Amino acid sequence: MQLGMFIMPSHPPERVLSEAYSFDLDLDLDVVEWADQLGYSEVWFGEHFTAPWEPVPAPDLLIAAAINRTRQIKLCPGAHLLPFHHPAALAHRLAQLDHMSGGRMLVGFGAGSVPTDFPLFGIDSSTGVQRQMMAEALEIVLKIWTEDGPWRYEGEFWTVELAEEVLGFKPYLKPLQQPHPPLAVAGLSERSSSLRFAGTRGYIPLSLLFNPTYLKGHWDAYEEGAAASGRTVTRDAWRIVRDVFVADTDDEALDIARNGNQARQWVEGNLPLNRAAGWTRFLKHDPAVADEDIDVEYLARHLWLVGSPDTVAQKLLDVYDAVGGFGTLLVEEYDFVDRPQLWRRSMELLATEVIPRFDKLLAKR
Repeated sequence: MQLGMFIMPSHPPERVLSEAYSFDLDLDLDVVEWADQLGYSEVWFGEHFTAPWEPVPAPDLLIAAAINRTRQIKLCPGAHLLPFHHPAALAHRLAQLDHMSGGRMLVGFGAGSVPTDFPLFGIDSSTGVQRQMMAEALEIVLKIWTEDGPWRYEGEFWTVELAEEVLGFKPYLKPLQQPHPPLAVAGLSERSSSLRFAGTRGYIPLSLLFNPTYLKGHWDAYEEGAAASGRTVTRDAWRIVRDVFVADTDDEALDIARNGNQARQWVEGNLPLNRAAGWTRFLKHDPAVADEDIDVEYLARHLWLVGSPDTVAQKLLDVYDAVGGFGTLLVEEYDFVDRPQLWRRSMELLATEVIPRFDKLLAKR
């Protein structure tokens, strides 16, 4: 089992942005540095434009800031939302970052999910057009990365041309990793069509922090896509995001998880969103549980991986068994600006205590 981080980032929306960027995002970069030191394999940075709890519309800027603070960890946008970018501009920014990082990049793409992001860019998401835009933008990005000009692409949404050389000026920039960095696609909806698409291309699948029933649907969609294109896929490629907090005892871990910004974000943001979307069923360990019983206490005990190293190792194994296996656990980062040592300790316990216990439990299968 590999370890990674998923940094949305998560910060309370009432903070003045200048303070948030000075202190909160500096802590995010500390978390990346700690992950690098602890042997985590990768860190993913989210992208949203109108999510006050997730104040970073430009994950590539965080990646640029993290490059010189790390040595080996992979730095990954997770995910750039392709309908909101001109594909030629994004292709060149990512190629530059790949060189700046020394080839330490994986690149995640998505179609978008936050409902207020779409009107900002004049997109009617009710039509599903964002998925068509994602496919077209990805085709253009890959064409820029892998094909020399001159050529002209006239799509439904963008027209891009790699022109012939003029007085020494010409398109030239390609990624350091050839033919391009490894690509990932994030899925959100049940039996995600985005992950089915990822399966057809052999891209890395990224799944969010819901229950095993939801996750199994993601893997099924990914496998179906792979089968349709004659590909063989391995569960080692699958990344799953979970809420994780580890402390020396169960009581300490539960107390911290239930009484900090992790719980607050769920109460103010995640739970209302899931109820409005009709997704509360994806938070349940048993479908018989009543919707009104889904609260922070329930999540901490039944969905999140919270507890002592022994408890979290067993919970992780339960998830692993329930979904049929996966390769990388991505830990959702939450705001611990006021108590960063607690988050650092949790990351350390996960790497040095939980994963060795998990590996031993798995070996006994």
